[in-house]
Amino acid sequence: MTYRKILALSLACTLAFPVTAFAAKDEKADKATDITLWTYPIGSWGDAATVDSLIASFNEAHPEINVTVEYLDYTNGDDQINTAIEGGQAPDIVLEGPERLVANWGAKGLMVDLADLWTDEAKEAIYPSVEAACKSNDGVYYEYPLCMTAHTMAINKDVFEAADAMQYIDEETRTWTTEDFKKAVQAVYDSGQENVGAVYCAGQGGDQGTRALVNNLYGGTFTNPEHTEYTANSEENIKALELLSGMDGINFDASLQGADEINLFCNGTLAMAFCWNVAQEKNNLENIAFDVLPMAFPTESGEPQLCGGIWGFGIFDNGDEAKIEASKTFIDFMANDEKQVVESVKASSYWPVKDIGNIYEDDELMTEYSTFVDYMGDYYQVVGGWAEARTAWWNMLQQIGSGTDVKTAVEEFTTTANAAVTQ
Repeated sequence: MTYRKILALSLACTLAFPVTAFAAKDEKADKATDITLWTYPIGSWGDAATVDSLIASFNEAHPEINVTVEYLDYTNGDDQINTAIEGGQAPDIVLEGPERLVANWGAKGLMVDLADLWTDEAKEAIYPSVEAACKSNDGVYYEYPLCMTAHTMAINKDVFEAADAMQYIDEETRTWTTEDFKKAVQAVYDSGQENVGAVYCAGQGGDQGTRALVNNLYGGTFTNPEHTEYTANSEENIKALELLSGMDGINFDASLQGADEINLFCNGTLAMAFCWNVAQEKNNLENIAFDVLPMAFPTESGEPQLCGGIWGFGIFDNGDEAKIEASKTFIDFMANDEKQVVESVKASSYWPVKDIGNIYEDDELMTEYSTFVDYMGDYYQVVGGWAEARTAWWNMLQQIGSGTDVKTAVEEFTTTANAAVTQ
């Protein structure tokens, strides 16, 4: 029975039989669908007040669907979801990226095929590189995207100016060469700033920064173009890791993850951060007492290839068709409703995955960071064995930091990661 029919019946019964009207109302309430949304802290999607407002807008259009939210972080979020899966209590919707939704849970057969959301209209509107990242190698869509960004690094401009290191930076394009990066770090170190930058490796948090740093320095890659093999053991990557491990002011720190590095940068302990993007600056404005200059990672060629972030929705297949359909309704509203999608994307502090106009026209900070979207490189985070590879990566960095031969450590990483591809 449709909502309109129930409403009409309820109205008719109210005139003649008031008791029956209450019965009809109770029947409608009984048909409400309850779904759960678990969201990683993607901009303000990790903020309860913001998400409550977004859900309130959804419920104005769909009062028949109740949404309960669980907020995750990148330290324990994966463990929470994996525990829920093992206990048969997986959430209905997760907001995250293809590396989890497609390459991990999707590849394990745990997610719903979202092909019906990927209409011809959607495929035409969404950027092709984003679409490609949202489906498996066999063409199954496990994610419907909402927003995207390019991850950057950042420097403490005040410290760099005091060390006369700004001469090594193209401030207009926010780029620098590998040789100039070396000179800048040395200048800052010589000025008395012993902790210039940290290759953090306590865990996987923020590892997009260390991967981009290593790959960009001499033009190495993390995977092959087909996303079927890990290629971190290239001569270019080995050369980059040897450079970093021998530089004054760059320390391999096994006590830090990305979030820790960000805190140390924001309080002035570190002169640069490798784990950075526009959301980090927005979230830490009150904690920063210096001029932040976001930068692309240094390269020999001067053409950086930044790691991109894509975030969207996936649905766990919990065997309840009503919940699956309600979840698709929620996703469609958040990502496709003409008015709502603007607010949904703004809540992420990132950029839309399709052209919906300049939603940040009056935002100077977002305009500044939009420069880096043009530097986005290959979205390789959909290779098989991704979870195992991420663990092997920080283990490798720890080994190098403790004195293990770089080539030996990198070969071990590549063997471990590629073994996981075929599992």
